[in-house]
Amino acid sequence: MNRYTKRTFVLEVVMIAVAVVFAFPVYVLVNLALRKPSDTSSPIRPTVSPTLHNFSQAWQQGGLGGALINSVVITAASVLIVLAVSSLAAYPLARSTAHWSRGTFLLIMLGLILPFQLASLPLYQTVRDLGLLGSVWSLVLFYSGLQVPFTTFLYVGFLRALPRDFEDAASIDGAGPVEAFRYIVFPMLKPITVTALVLNAVNVWNDFFTPLLYLSGSTHQTMPVAIAGFVGQYVSDWNLIFAALLISIIPVLAVYLALQRSIINGFAGGLKG
Repeated sequence: MNRYTKRTFVLEVVMIAVAVVFAFPVYVLVNLALRKPSDTSSPIRPTVSPTLHNFSQAWQQGGLGGALINSVVITAASVLIVLAVSSLAAYPLARSTAHWSRGTFLLIMLGLILPFQLASLPLYQTVRDLGLLGSVWSLVLFYSGLQVPFTTFLYVGFLRALPRDFEDAASIDGAGPVEAFRYIVFPMLKPITVTALVLNAVNVWNDFFTPLLYLSGSTHQTMPVAIAGFVGQYVSDWNLIFAALLISIIPVLAVYLALQRSIINGFAGGLKG
């Protein structure tokens, strides 16, 4: 039986202190989102008369409904394409021993080294020439290319740690490379797939610069751009801003709570792999 020692007490105090540090900004966010605009007291002071008027006003004034739909479509489409392309590309790169495999892998890894800001102008010109400026599909195309190198890197590292016994058994039974990947390999990639899904979804959902660049001048906008519209040069309604921030957090939080067990198992399996 483990005894409650002084070290255990110190660790508990440290963990509680860290939890308080991380929870404090969330408290301020919720506190100000529920506060009336006329209340100008300290953000730390608890709101005496909470109201939901800020949420309805932010929804109507900022056009958050359309922005929310755009963000969901862009994030879902981009992540699905990235996972499909990266997993299919990583399989031959991880299993092949030919010289072209290593060279192709290093070429893909250049996408991790070179910052995408260097190609902002040519990418913008390409999207303009394709007639996709102002369309949500321009962002889907952008994110699908931007996130593939990192996701492929994750898949290749995980695949190289997987034994080939199941694939060899499938090939003996007459399964080709495509069937072996679909029915044998890809189900074993669930841990890294969940990890890649979470990382890519958060990056796409929170991105501000790219939607501002490619959707500028159109009626389409994403949640970060819509929230930025509440910040004026001279006047900023912080109650509406924090209410809009909470609205933007709800979809991501709902997905996390729905997939909480799979996400935790995915991270744990990824670390073990």
